[in-house]
Amino acid sequence: MLGSLINGGAVLAGGLLGHFAGKLFSKEQQESLSRACGVSVMFIAVAGAMEGMLSIDGGRLLSGKAMFVVLCLTLGTIAGELMGIERGFENFGIWLRERSGNSGDTRFLDAFVTASLTICIGAMAIVGAIQEGITGDFSTLAVKSVLDFFIIAIFTSSMGKGAVFAAIPVFILEASVTLFAKLLAPVMTELAISYISLIGAVLIFCIGVNLVWEKRFNVANMLPAIIFAVISAYLPWGF
Repeated sequence: MLGSLINGGAVLAGGLLGHFAGKLFSKEQQESLSRACGVSVMFIAVAGAMEGMLSIDGGRLLSGKAMFVVLCLTLGTIAGELMGIERGFENFGIWLRERSGNSGDTRFLDAFVTASLTICIGAMAIVGAIQEGITGDFSTLAVKSVLDFFIIAIFTSSMGKGAVFAAIPVFILEASVTLFAKLLAPVMTELAISYISLIGAVLIFCIGVNLVWEKRFNVANMLPAIIFAVISAYLPWGF
């Protein structure tokens, strides 16, 4: 689980840098930085989504998988709302806020949830963890760690210390996948990973919207859409 440890450490290091850098900005400047992060996240997500939905056929640009996206998001959101995943995330964030002595930080919860979802959603964490669990190669998680370092540094400087604690869920996720890699590997076909990347990009776009226009989506409650994306890869008909 060296890759998981490196990723968790990178998040902590990025949070430490962001904490000290954030002191250099006024509240208004921090809010502007947060919105800039949101716009950046949205454009990155759109690029990822379009990569999965667009194709070139005979010199023409074609779009597809619209029904796949609608079904996964709809079914996933219904499942997430019924399970109350967002509420569980928030309760854990509240517990961390109290235990870490940050009860007076009004943005702690938003920073923790937003940062956790941003670095946990996506195929890179799952594929990298499976790769390490089977072959011992943690290079994918190492690359992800560099990206997460800068993401968390920016989030911490603009949203506060809550973003640092995203190290906990990302480590738990990646370590768990690494431990059960041999069981998960046969399920994660190339098509399943492609579907995860597409739905993950859409969810990350929703995170960007929340950063720019305050909270509009309960993204944690939409997470089961990723499970439906994997299931879709095994349906007898294609999207």
